Amino acid sequence: MSQTAQRSPHWTTPKGMKYLGPHDSTDPIDVTVVLRRRSSTMPTPAEWPKAPMYPRGEFGNYYGANPSDVESLQGFAKKHGLNETGCDAHRRVLHLRGTPSQLEQAFGVTLGKYQFNGCTFVGCGHAPTLPSEAIAVLGLDRRPVATPQFRKPRAQPNTSYTPLQLGQLYNYPSGTDGTGQSIGIIELGGGYNSSDLTQYFSSLGITTPPKVVDVSVAGGTNTPGGDADAEVLLDIEVSGALAPGAAIAVYFAPNTDQGFYEAISQAAHDTTNKPSVISISWGGPESSWASQSLAAMESALQDAVALGVTVTVAAGDNGSTDGVTDGQSHVDFPASSPYSLACGGTTLTSSGQTIQSEVVWNESASNEGATGGGVSATYSLPSWQQNAKVPTSPSGSAGRGVPDVSGNADPMTGYQVLIDGQSQVIGGTSAVAPLWAALIARLNQKLGKPVGDVHAAIYQIGESAFRDITQGNNGAYQAGAGWDACTGLGSPNGQALLTALTTQQS
Repeated sequence: MSQTAQRSPHWTTPKGMKYLGPHDSTDPIDVTVVLRRRSSTMPTPAEWPKAPMYPRGEFGNYYGANPSDVESLQGFAKKHGLNETGCDAHRRVLHLRGTPSQLEQAFGVTLGKYQFNGCTFVGCGHAPTLPSEAIAVLGLDRRPVATPQFRKPRAQPNTSYTPLQLGQLYNYPSGTDGTGQSIGIIELGGGYNSSDLTQYFSSLGITTPPKVVDVSVAGGTNTPGGDADAEVLLDIEVSGALAPGAAIAVYFAPNTDQGFYEAISQAAHDTTNKPSVISISWGGPESSWASQSLAAMESALQDAVALGVTVTVAAGDNGSTDGVTDGQSHVDFPASSPYSLACGGTTLTSSGQTIQSEVVWNESASNEGATGGGVSATYSLPSWQQNAKVPTSPSGSAGRGVPDVSGNADPMTGYQVLIDGQSQVIGGTSAVAPLWAALIARLNQKLGKPVGDVHAAIYQIGESAFRDITQGNNGAYQAGAGWDACTGLGSPNGQALLTALTTQQS
């Protein structure tokens, strides 16, 4: 194969990222080279009720890396003095290690010391130059790429709910608990203590709590003791309470594009834990991602849905700007990927087991956050959103609308959880991703097979299985009848969704 160099066209330097000087360490650095697929044909998503074309163990034979590409890149590595530390051809990754100077020469970069949001890291000021067999090299730039999408209330919450109460309000299918399913949770920091989980599930009357296992990815580990613990425990407690029969695998990875990509890719291809749904509550503005990072992440998400895995992703907690200060509308990635089931947020009030009102979550005036949502400037309008009346993107193009679905997210009507021994109320779309992951697991259990990429199905089903949210806005976008760029199709009616999917299956 040719080793003609190519450069990614888009490289970002976030506002506020400070250059501190050249990288003066000689310690070796580990990088992940992501290869192109062996087939020019993209894998077909396992769209409900269509089953995956190939199981996890065989997928790489058709859509993994071409052996000749692997061999060519191994030669490239040897030429530049880089050591191979691992190769997963079925996942299209080659792991290399080299000194900073070797990596600078191999990929045409100059490494430096940078600081961003109080974090100091190795980075580079422009895109690496790639061999033609590769779509990305990850690990040369170690800036934090994502933030957890949870919100702690600043004021006293108006009300709060246990996950079980929300499962009742959203009519999760009776007779289901996720048995036989596995939920993968992606975490880019933080950790948990098992004692918290034991105490929390016991307090809810769950006598047989879910089995939780940790998976270390790219050096990431379960490391409790920091702010991100709130994210980790929120994700496990919400999904575990609503699907206690499911196994939960928590993939801990560093908060870099390398770590994020590896976590999704390894979870999608995991033949040990075999998650049928992956929950992601981390993300960053779509505009902040370098194009090679997007390409790598997108390929991992594409693998997941082709393997029949549903990926639920928080849509963000900063309204229609997604926290960007340029005065424009932005969406969060990976929620904006067409392979993600993007989860927006609502404000929910109830009386007993009945929903009294549910509106768009927007507490921006009191600095309590607002649901993300809008139109992608990167991904075009998917076929399943053709009739959803998605507005044009800020650039005027027809883009993928975000979110797809929603659920309670307002910290003022938040979730009762236990974080590092302390009972707290937490909101954010971070809670909606595991809320939906648990519902998907229960649907999979009852249907007898994974729903996989459920987009086409739910957009066809429409309002009959959702509570349409018609009041409120997230800044630039207003709620209305049908799909909107605040809450998508709406919040779930779990039993109605099961019935509709069963009908489609038959």
